[in-house]
Amino acid sequence: MSGLKPIAITGATGFVGSTTLDAALEQEFTVRALTRREQDAREGLTWVKGTLEDESALEQLCDGAGAMIHIAGLTNTPDPAEFERANVTGTANVIAAMKRARAKRLVFVSSLSAREPSLSAYGASKARAEALVEASGLDWTIVRPPAVYGPRDSDMFELFRSAKLGIVPLPPGGGTSLIHARDLGELLLALAKRTRFKHIYEPDDGRQGGWSHKEMAQAIGRAVGRKSVFAPNLPAGVLAMAAGVDRLIRGDRAKLTADRVGYMCHPNWIARFDRVVPKNIWEPKIDSEEGLKATAEWYRREGWL
Repeated sequence: MSGLKPIAITGATGFVGSTTLDAALEQEFTVRALTRREQDAREGLTWVKGTLEDESALEQLCDGAGAMIHIAGLTNTPDPAEFERANVTGTANVIAAMKRARAKRLVFVSSLSAREPSLSAYGASKARAEALVEASGLDWTIVRPPAVYGPRDSDMFELFRSAKLGIVPLPPGGGTSLIHARDLGELLLALAKRTRFKHIYEPDDGRQGGWSHKEMAQAIGRAVGRKSVFAPNLPAGVLAMAAGVDRLIRGDRAKLTADRVGYMCHPNWIARFDRVVPKNIWEPKIDSEEGLKATAEWYRREGWL
């Protein structure tokens, strides 16, 4: 946007980050984005080559920035110790770089799993990163997204692929909230424009009470063209065995890990009403029934389904 300081984005080559980047450029923000590899040039965008361990790259990213949207992080790994390096140390490095560059505004993307850090190494790492943000002295806002879906996502895709076969294995009974990546990106940009806004938000698609696991499975089934799918609730022990099988088959690329089983089996990943984003800041635009169908169509066009 003309006349405004640039925004800085970490994780801009990932699923949520790339969606946020697209939205930022469409809104004519000037953007600096961190990348490990060479990327195509885009108007309004400056790529900064480096990683969360690279002090000089982070300072270059933060220098003169009006806001930092810190999205980069590790969501899945066969080695739980890696969560500490990526999510906690990486966030500490971003905070330190912002202070050296005298950048003030930080929008940090956490996770609903941070509410229950004892359930998983991932959730524990996000909770520790949140504590660093809150103690940073910066002008911060923390966003805890629920299950995020949309084009280019490879995690929720597993459910779409299963649904096409007519079966969606589920964790024990419970519920979750959903949000489309585009809605999440629009929220992050709205918060980047705010100042003196220290709060933790849990956004969702606007569906009061979220989705039961079975409701979500049936909605994904409809999205791929099935009237109904078989959606059994599997005990934690069975899911743990399935995680072992996934590791044997896909190795380090396994999507179902023991750490993920830990938080999948928690019954309540529904965004809380007392953490709702005020409507004068942001409202979700994408109904999940329609968003899931559009996502399934994208998977088909790209040859994923």
